[in-house]
Amino acid sequence: MKERMVKMSEEKTIAIVAHDNKKEDLLAWAKYNREALSGHKLVATGTTGIMLEAELDVPVTRMQSGPLGGDQQIGAKISEGEIDVLIFFWDPLEPHPHDPDVKALLRIAVVWNIPIACNRASADFLISSSLMPTEYQRLVPDYDGYRHRLVRHDVA
Repeated sequence: MKERMVKMSEEKTIAIVAHDNKKEDLLAWAKYNREALSGHKLVATGTTGIMLEAELDVPVTRMQSGPLGGDQQIGAKISEGEIDVLIFFWDPLEPHPHDPDVKALLRIAVVWNIPIACNRASADFLISSSLMPTEYQRLVPDYDGYRHRLVRHDVA
């Protein structure tokens, strides 16, 4: 499959999501990394966004709560090229009624080749990367062939 370059500016748009059992961990991480995060645009799901905005005193664009469609809203923004990075502190030990949405969000982030951090250690590595505050050319598969493929309809 061919690839194309997508320019990520110095100011990234970072989507931030956290399951309930991971919100305190995320807030501690965000507070520690406030300076680095303040140089970027932040988008978050419902309660996570409210908590981040209060803790960091920086603007956060808020989507719906995850179970009410926020995960899907962020996934849509990824597919539209509006999100550069996904930080998702997810809880793998608790069942979630919206697990299919969580899987879909992670899948779409991989489809569009955006950096993903799913825990504090990976978020630390990602936010401290020398690539975060610089312009970056991200390779994205060129899905035009997939979009325009001929679908064969067998007639019985």
